[in-house]
Amino acid sequence: MAVWQVGSATVQRIEEQIGPANVPVEVYFPTLERTVLDKHLDWLVPNHYLPETDRFITSVHSWLIRTPRHNILIDCCAGNHKDRPWTPRFHQLNTKYLDRLSAAGVSPKEIDFVCCTHLHADHAGWNTLLQDGQWVPTFPRAKYIFSRLEVAYWDPRTNPAMGKDPRSAVFVDSVLPVITAGRAVLVDAGYTFDNLTVEASSGHSPGHSTFVLSSSGQQALFCGDAIHHAIQVYAPHWNHMADEDPGRAQDARFKLLHRCSDEKSLLFPVHFGAPHVVRVHRAADAFEPEFIEASHDG
Repeated sequence: MAVWQVGSATVQRIEEQIGPANVPVEVYFPTLERTVLDKHLDWLVPNHYLPETDRFITSVHSWLIRTPRHNILIDCCAGNHKDRPWTPRFHQLNTKYLDRLSAAGVSPKEIDFVCCTHLHADHAGWNTLLQDGQWVPTFPRAKYIFSRLEVAYWDPRTNPAMGKDPRSAVFVDSVLPVITAGRAVLVDAGYTFDNLTVEASSGHSPGHSTFVLSSSGQQALFCGDAIHHAIQVYAPHWNHMADEDPGRAQDARFKLLHRCSDEKSLLFPVHFGAPHVVRVHRAADAFEPEFIEASHDG
């Protein structure tokens, strides 16, 4: 299995799916500049962009962190059997995600914490699974770490506008059952557990969070959708089509890249193509990604 080391912790990627986005590049990034895209084709193809179809390659995966004390899962992909008609890539899936988690050596009941950077369809789906016609927590012993702001925004009971938004289905089938089961922990920025700290990075969603892992003098940032694609390291001013607040999303992305370069932190995004993890460097007034290959055990 592919493993990244961060101090005394290990990180593994648990894949749900990887492949071309189902929208053209100008839809994926409404402010895309073709001249910038063309300049980087030498490294974008084939792991990050397919010129024959003009689609970006995007991954959907979780990060499994193993510290000396806990097994921690960050972001839970889209999930199986979820009704997502507004986003065909995540509608009524039947993937081998849990088999891949088991292949990494961890069963659902061995997960201690589940961390959601935000509550969009492709980050919260495996929070629950269908059992005897009911949605129940997939990870029965885990504490689920949710942003208090994020939950308040997506809960139709506290935000009536969500009652008219089809995306509230994610809250109903993948968050509310966790809350009802007493497994949810609603947190604010600054919350810490094990070697992780929750930091606010709103913009892509109202309560979007970054999870910062610090271990033995090393640091890693698990940034959810604060950045979507590796090309944005070169073009952080490009906003993603799903950024709820484009201005704040752009600010969060610049702050993320500055922090990674200044503090030499590894960046663990959720949608970058292979090899998925980068170190960010300053280059004059811009940033450059250095892809970090995993080591392999077994």
